[in-house]
Amino acid sequence: MKLLSLVFRLVLAFCILVASTAIIHAQAPAKASSADILHKLKKLNVLGTVLYVAAHPDDENTRLITYLSNEKLYNTGYLSITRGDGGQNLIGPEISEGLGIIRTQELLQARRTDGGVQFFTRANDFGFSKNAEETFRIWEKEQVLADMVWVIRNFRPDVMITRFPPDERAGHGQHTASAILAEEAFTAAADPKRFPEQLKYVEVWQPKRLLWNTGVWSFGSQTEFDKYVDKLLKVDVGGYNPLLGESYGEIAAASRSMHKSQGFGASAARGTSIEYLQHTKGTKADKELLEGISTSWNRVKGSDKVEKLIQKAIDSYKPTEPSTIVPTLLVARKELQKLPDNHWKKLKTEAINEVIQDALGLYLEVTAADYAVTPGQPVAFNIEAINRSAIPVTLKSVNYKFAAKDTTLQNEFSANNLFKYSTTIKLPATMAYSQPYWLRKTGTLGMFAVDGLDNVGKPENDPAAQVIFNLTVAGEPLEVTVPVVYKRTDPVEGEVYRPFVVTPPVFVNVAEGVYMFADQEPKQVNVRVKAGRANVSGNVVLSLPKGWKVEPESIAFNLQTKGAEQNAAFTVTPPKGQHEAELKAIATIDGKKYNQSLNEISYSHIPAQITFPEATAKIVKLDLKKDGQKIGYVMGAGDDIPTSLRQIGYDVTMLRDSDMRLNYLQQFDAIILGVRAYNTVDRLKHHQPTLMEYVKIGGNLIVQYNTNHALVMPNIGPYQLKLSRDRVTVEEAEVRFLKPNHPVLNLPNKITKKDFEGWVQERGLYFPNEWSPEYEAILSSNDPGEPARDGGLLVAKYGKGNYIYTGYSWFRELPAGVPGAYRLFVNLISLGRNNGSGNAAKSSIK
Repeated sequence: MKLLSLVFRLVLAFCILVASTAIIHAQAPAKASSADILHKLKKLNVLGTVLYVAAHPDDENTRLITYLSNEKLYNTGYLSITRGDGGQNLIGPEISEGLGIIRTQELLQARRTDGGVQFFTRANDFGFSKNAEETFRIWEKEQVLADMVWVIRNFRPDVMITRFPPDERAGHGQHTASAILAEEAFTAAADPKRFPEQLKYVEVWQPKRLLWNTGVWSFGSQTEFDKYVDKLLKVDVGGYNPLLGESYGEIAAASRSMHKSQGFGASAARGTSIEYLQHTKGTKADKELLEGISTSWNRVKGSDKVEKLIQKAIDSYKPTEPSTIVPTLLVARKELQKLPDNHWKKLKTEAINEVIQDALGLYLEVTAADYAVTPGQPVAFNIEAINRSAIPVTLKSVNYKFAAKDTTLQNEFSANNLFKYSTTIKLPATMAYSQPYWLRKTGTLGMFAVDGLDNVGKPENDPAAQVIFNLTVAGEPLEVTVPVVYKRTDPVEGEVYRPFVVTPPVFVNVAEGVYMFADQEPKQVNVRVKAGRANVSGNVVLSLPKGWKVEPESIAFNLQTKGAEQNAAFTVTPPKGQHEAELKAIATIDGKKYNQSLNEISYSHIPAQITFPEATAKIVKLDLKKDGQKIGYVMGAGDDIPTSLRQIGYDVTMLRDSDMRLNYLQQFDAIILGVRAYNTVDRLKHHQPTLMEYVKIGGNLIVQYNTNHALVMPNIGPYQLKLSRDRVTVEEAEVRFLKPNHPVLNLPNKITKKDFEGWVQERGLYFPNEWSPEYEAILSSNDPGEPARDGGLLVAKYGKGNYIYTGYSWFRELPAGVPGAYRLFVNLISLGRNNGSGNAAKSSIK
């Protein structure tokens, strides 16, 4: 039992450590250059580990990670407490879990760029919080701490670094919480009484020191910083790496620029760049980050021969003939295997195997004939292998891990002789779907539900299918695990790879995520039934709560080919009175029920992602009156409000650049600017005079939140207003009526405190904190212990029309189907019409 436990610990630890490096999911097989091989070779003789800790994707310091991984050659990891689900998305409509998937993949691409390893905890980014106390009320602190301890005990960092301090200077409650947790985990990881259930698989571990990666920003001013700077540890991360052909600042900028959904493209930096580190816990370092820590093979007893052999390979390396080091590395690996099992033995054995593979020019690829397959179905696989060296290599067998099947080949690779092999394998009927592991079960607002320690910390699922190549190199065994991928040839892009996934046999996608019933009229609910395999037949139904009616009761489908689709149209009638509920689409095939939908996320900078959310939609019967019909919408950073408005009967036109003409705009009862439009739509600075004229002649312009950073123009309203970072993060925070008799609170819907119940994630963000007297502040709210924030909804008369600036989070509330948010937003749209005068903009233009 002790032996089995040790083996499990080593395998599990290694899987976590190299998940981002040895196997690059959904990417083309790695093709290392001579410089890459030498870089990896040098890293074999460095045994140091650093773990960087922060709260979100994009919080990490890519300059420092790049330097530590590529200059110091340390095993460098980034532990992001969350996946960033609560942020905003500058590249598309995904929010919440969908955004978390994008930002997870962006982090993985960043680590592939800067050489780091990526980790996560089970904590969910629930949105902005102002202090750690609020954060810990939502996160399950002890569970997050356990996850961090698990990562530390597996990764075994010599030094830990936090991005943030454990106080209000961190600027975000989750930032502060990440530093507090890092300090606690630093100590808890070494305590056998803390999380003892983990010790069946890992050993306790005590890092040498914990530091805070600080800077001028944390001291308030350069003057205050200068008073303290001599007490800080300084690291120049601005060096140049001739093997990689770039400075660390250039590599770090490319890594940082992977965070495209956050708009964090970065300029490359060259020359000296100092990072500052403040001692927090453990043994203080005076000059070097890993001061007092052996980073050579001296830390592994009996490894002298291993170190010397690796050094021999480094000294004898020939860039034009990398394979000459393979015999030496094979001997080094033999010597390494003689040592007792330990952390470094496992890690460096796999690293040596990788360098051997690279030095041979060994290319191994397994592609599936389709990127998505259902359990129990046959799949055609193509294997391609080549040895581009003079070292004798034999492919003895191929093991298909996912099907427990071996193929004996005994194929000898002559230099540069391509070997191809095709086979068809039936997938096991019990094979799991490729749903991201943290989304398989329903969690809480603050935590994802994750089963098993083997998943904790991992950035993503293991590949759905893997193949083991059993080879001999110069008579010595070499085992290489390769993920199955899908590959196609695009006429423009050439070879395009994507992950191979396992899916349900049928998908039921409800057309909308929310259905809003503004009256007693029934609505059509369309369900798209899609075949995940050929010959799928059955029926689909809508499950609705009592009081809601659906016709017909069920609809039959018969899909003969994979990918075939059929629309099932149901008519849903709401009950009387305001009511919220959920509908579910369920397909039945051969007596088995399926309620998964199909969601694809595709962007050019990350591998394509597929998820299978439960096929549900929120249904809301509204007590709603509205005036006006035609709306013009200028999309900003991306949101789903146009769809939400169409749900309640508005005619929404997405405005293009060529539409921004006064004689065209005057047809609209209101024009709405999407979230962060003045941050992301550069042409608005040219269209602003036209928009202001539209208001002046009687139009109604609604501007949703913008940030005060990088506005395309300084003045976004007809009168002065100043945006701030003020926000109300507690969605239950009281909302007070400053102007209770104002039309936006009374017409056509009478707004009450009840309309602010059930809001999600927050009240609002980036409220103005200064404005001209022409603006009327309508609402006031604030988080506990803070002053009133009155700038969330400002209304100003300008000429005959109305200019509305609102920082309330409509982009979250309307897609979430919050009834009161709809009622108030409709009042905003109706302003100027609800006095019986109609749209003055229409009547003022001849």
